[in-house]
Amino acid sequence: MYDFAIVGGGIVGLSTGYALTKRYPGAKITIIEKEKKLAHHQTGHNSGVIHSGIYYNPGSYKARFARQGSTSMVEFCEEHGIQYEVCGKVIVATQPKELPLLDNLYDRGLQNRLDVKKITPEELREIEPHVKGEGAIRVPSTGIADYKGVSHTFARIIEEGGGDLRLGTKVENISEEKEGVTLETDQGTIKTKFLINCSGLHSDRIAKLSGLNTGMKIVPFRGEYYELIPEKRYLVKHLIYPVPNPDFPFLGVHFTRMVNGEVHAGPNAVLAFKREGYTKTDINVKDLMEVLTFPGFWKMAMANMKEGMKEYVRSFSKTAFLRSLQQLIPELTEKDIVPTHAGVRAQALMHDGRMVDDFAIFSGEKSLHICNAPSPAATASLEIGKEIVEHFATRFQLKDKLA
Repeated sequence: MYDFAIVGGGIVGLSTGYALTKRYPGAKITIIEKEKKLAHHQTGHNSGVIHSGIYYNPGSYKARFARQGSTSMVEFCEEHGIQYEVCGKVIVATQPKELPLLDNLYDRGLQNRLDVKKITPEELREIEPHVKGEGAIRVPSTGIADYKGVSHTFARIIEEGGGDLRLGTKVENISEEKEGVTLETDQGTIKTKFLINCSGLHSDRIAKLSGLNTGMKIVPFRGEYYELIPEKRYLVKHLIYPVPNPDFPFLGVHFTRMVNGEVHAGPNAVLAFKREGYTKTDINVKDLMEVLTFPGFWKMAMANMKEGMKEYVRSFSKTAFLRSLQQLIPELTEKDIVPTHAGVRAQALMHDGRMVDDFAIFSGEKSLHICNAPSPAATASLEIGKEIVEHFATRFQLKDKLA
């Protein structure tokens, strides 16, 4: 009998195991991951950005956890020798009509208690000589980190505390009762006092196996990237973002420096035909039919048809993708960018077509389910782990004991 079983070996599941290990030394903890390696999906394919929290609604989980996480993640990387850099970013208005949106974003940054500064086109050119803009916001607290390295450090600490990592283990059924939870897996039965669902792209399915109706479905969106050839990396000195469209839930194509020195450009956002569909040819009939028969998807798609079509054009046309990048750096040419890996965002949708905007956490009898944790979940992972542990401590009176 474990004290805690965590389904999902990405950065959120591992940070939760880390937080439990720190709060309850000696607790029996297991991480259950269907892949044979940790941090294989959203964590292993994300952009590596340490987000500031400027985009998120004041008071939301995302705003609070990103702001706190941008500090705690840097401290964690510093303590454990993990590669990171607080390089800052600029959010650029490329057209005069975007300046009011930039002002709104600046105000939101102040509401979220961030150190943000408006800069003029001349000041923008001083820090990013190749970027064209009508104005910008500078956000110094944004950075980049090796999140795979963070994840493996969490795992090492969990194992040193006596925890188990069960890789290559798929959960097939869950029975949740007052005395505990039984998980049937393809590797045998696991019993635990408490279950924590951090399974990302499959979080709604794990919740459903627990008998929980969340009212939402995970819809996978693939984000496709190009990268600058090495000879053109000098064009990007910080992270460079456009002003996001307030009516569209994604941030638009942008430039991201990586900890290994690469510069990635993207992503677009298109429906993936498989929950872990990293290429255009990755198709899973069950996954696809779940999306296509879900009313919320069609309501969302119709409401965002115009922007969605632009995303698909960029997916199939390098020229169209380049044009979006040239709005920020006009001198880029087609030969300056080459395709690189894609990521998949686990986006929760409601039946009425609303995209769930914040982290979504649901409670069962003896379980907790994190059912919407896309970006900035990596930045916020330490804070999400603390929140989950605090939830269990309060609900089950575990402050001084485990039972």
